[in-house]
Amino acid sequence: MTALRALLAGIVDYAGLFPPAALDMTAAVRHYSQYRASDDAWMLGRFVVPVARLGELSAALANVDIATGEWHLSALVGANPADDIQRVEDFDAAHRGRAVVDSLEGKASDAAAIERIASLHRGDRAFFIELSIADDPSPLIAAIARGGLHAKVRTGGTTSDAFPSATAVARFMRACVAANVAFKATAGLHHPVRGSYRLTYAPDAPLDTMFGFMNVFLAAAAVARGVPESDAIALLEEIDPGAFTITPDAIAWREHRFGADELRAMRANVALSFGSCSFREPVDDLRALSLSATA
Repeated sequence: MTALRALLAGIVDYAGLFPPAALDMTAAVRHYSQYRASDDAWMLGRFVVPVARLGELSAALANVDIATGEWHLSALVGANPADDIQRVEDFDAAHRGRAVVDSLEGKASDAAAIERIASLHRGDRAFFIELSIADDPSPLIAAIARGGLHAKVRTGGTTSDAFPSATAVARFMRACVAANVAFKATAGLHHPVRGSYRLTYAPDAPLDTMFGFMNVFLAAAAVARGVPESDAIALLEEIDPGAFTITPDAIAWREHRFGADELRAMRANVALSFGSCSFREPVDDLRALSLSATA
């Protein structure tokens, strides 16, 4: 496995149902099925779906060829996690061999809410808790660690105020590493390298600075290694594609070099994936930068 594959294998959880793509269920399922059969399937992760729409997904799956194997899903729970978890159990039982929900995602604003979710979690699925990182998230991440859960961070959205600062993201990563809590990211990571991009697919949509997924996941590797926080922030803010060097054995950002084994361990234990309403955009932009040449 090359260093690039070690960093990016299975990294994109496809969230085509969500803005700005906001596809209908039939279209999102069709796209995911096509991506699974493509040469780029090595970068594809789970299909993301709200628990409230599992019925729609069941109907759409009836018309899908799953010759490429069982689908793995990440389901977003709502205000009643206990009821939603039961709906997930029922879905899995009805689709055994075709689709399985092996990851759950929810939100919590305080330690008590995290503890309630943890009390329902049996450990048979990963459970990601989305947190606000406007303030120091360390106390909430500590609660996540006690409950045997994972964390989730929002790295963007369709409005400028949805994007956190690089300082906040680096602080979140440091807290996760210190507590031995794995995390996923979501939103705003359609492009490999940080830069100015349109916030939606509308031709007149405003431009704003978005994080790059290479920046974010290499920063996670840097934080896991214990680099100074200033270096992690600088990596998150890097806008020059030429600052990244990719060889079969390693990926380097300026003077920092990350070997394939280190990247593989980081992906398994620190930064697990990111949700994106587009799969083609991250893949095609990576290729356009010639960063995938050695994959």
